Amino acid sequence: MDAKSLRAEIRAGRHGTVTTGLAPGHLQANLVILPADWAEEFTAFCAANPKPCPLIARSEPGDPTLPGLGDDIDVRRDLPRYRVFRDGVAVSEEADIGALWCDDLVAFALGCSYSFEAALLEGGVPIRHIEQGKKVCTYRTGLDTVPTGRLHGPLVVSMRNFTVPNAIRAIEITSRFPRVHGAPIHFGDPAAIGIADIDKPEFGGEPDIRPGEVPLFWACGVTPQTVIEAARPPFCITHKAGHMLVTDRLNEEFRDRDVRR
Repeated sequence: MDAKSLRAEIRAGRHGTVTTGLAPGHLQANLVILPADWAEEFTAFCAANPKPCPLIARSEPGDPTLPGLGDDIDVRRDLPRYRVFRDGVAVSEEADIGALWCDDLVAFALGCSYSFEAALLEGGVPIRHIEQGKKVCTYRTGLDTVPTGRLHGPLVVSMRNFTVPNAIRAIEITSRFPRVHGAPIHFGDPAAIGIADIDKPEFGGEPDIRPGEVPLFWACGVTPQTVIEAARPPFCITHKAGHMLVTDRLNEEFRDRDVRR
């Protein structure tokens, strides 16, 4: 299924689960929606934290479209699941946020690691959570983001585990995609980045790390959700982890051609 057809299925309520591995080759994006009086601070926050928050599109206030990512995109209805925050507290999950939309909201699309996963698979690097049909494992770390204005909070990472040769290959491949999180920020001991128990991810699926494999950790677009919890804006909507905006843009458009193979 191509990206436009998948969005139509989501909008019609016929697809309500994760978007992992769907619409192969198409850029997937994390979503953050904030009141306009927080928009400039969030834009600056993304610039200060490009690994977890690689900004790829921003809407005008009150406009639910992102024409640079797809001519029919409507951020109110095109994600399988949303999280709604009030004063930094997640209060509900929704399949459609049309009733919550108002004229002062600004939508931000951030690059997603699901996009570089296609390049890993094409490079012959297997990804277990895709093989098992699960969400990627995602953890809150002990590392802080760079604060900007009222926005601050801990870094979130996604984890994928590989044999050592495949781990080396994964680092090489993902370094070519800096606009969708790029190379991992850490590998090996999870305690070194403040993860107390690798078997208990806060946001994702269940890990399956086998003997001889090493975990790799990438900065993750769920990070804004921990920042929202810490900064407590009066209202915010995000994607639910794993339930992304699938765009018409191609992953290859976001490859850094200056990074050597």
